[in-house]
Amino acid sequence: MSVIVLAEHAQGIFKKKTFEALQYAAKIAKDLGTTVTAIAAGNVADSEMQGLGAYGAQKVLHIADARLNDFNARAYTKAIISAVQKESAKVIVGLHDVPGKSVIPQVAAGLKAGLVSGAIAYPDTSNGFVVRTSVFSGKAFANVSITSDIKVITVMPNTYPVVKGEGSATVEQFQVAFDDRDFSIQVKAVNKVTGTVPLSEAELVVSGGRGMKGPENWYVLEDLAKELGASLACSRPVADAHWRPHYEHVGQTGGTIRPNLYIAVGISGAIQHLAGVNGSKTIVVINKDPEAPFFKAADYGVIGDAMEVVPRLTAAVKKFKENN
Repeated sequence: MSVIVLAEHAQGIFKKKTFEALQYAAKIAKDLGTTVTAIAAGNVADSEMQGLGAYGAQKVLHIADARLNDFNARAYTKAIISAVQKESAKVIVGLHDVPGKSVIPQVAAGLKAGLVSGAIAYPDTSNGFVVRTSVFSGKAFANVSITSDIKVITVMPNTYPVVKGEGSATVEQFQVAFDDRDFSIQVKAVNKVTGTVPLSEAELVVSGGRGMKGPENWYVLEDLAKELGASLACSRPVADAHWRPHYEHVGQTGGTIRPNLYIAVGISGAIQHLAGVNGSKTIVVINKDPEAPFFKAADYGVIGDAMEVVPRLTAAVKKFKENN
């Protein structure tokens, strides 16, 4: 009756947000008096899977099918449901990211289970099973009671700090009876971004909007991001204008992020953008328009021209690093 967690990895290396999901599941397992079982699919080294024990997993079910090296929502759904049935699991935890949003609702439907998406707090099991999530684009919170026998949750990435503990997980090979229909959708190519932390896992983010005037001015944001060790992001109009690649787009129709620091430069702060970033721990807004809506959501605001303010901020960061 373990708690099941989908352990996402990139080319055999588990992601930080997977460790978050495992720690989240471990807290649930402790409250329910049970254990955590992770599911790893595709080519992953035993040492990597055993290492999940330091984050709360007691066991890892390894589905060593090379066809799962590339993400496939239908096949992953079948794999998770099979693992749930094998373990007689009552709680399934996934991530509120692109793979999680593709798979976990299908798992819930297949198991006729209650689902809460984007959890931002540990479940309250003192009187039932109540999970907190944000609603209305982050403007309010809802406490949702799951009354079904099987309960399914997706966790908002970068909500909890990752704390590595002790322990090693037991790895068990697990066979799933796939058929050709499970792989009716084929991945022909995968283009990966290298040299930067994925936005979903980034703790520091520098983002730009239309106020940057054009892609030729983006170097000032790149310089700041480099000094901070931050990832770059942008608003939807910037991505739509092809100033920046679409994978940098954050907002209601793009990625949802929760960094420790979000620096928004030349972004007005429309509600569609705020929906993707208002979970940030600290928001700094730089905009020459004092009436920009984003200032209402900011922890710190600077009124000024980005081309003047950002280089000075970059210089200050550089000086601070040199003296510390």
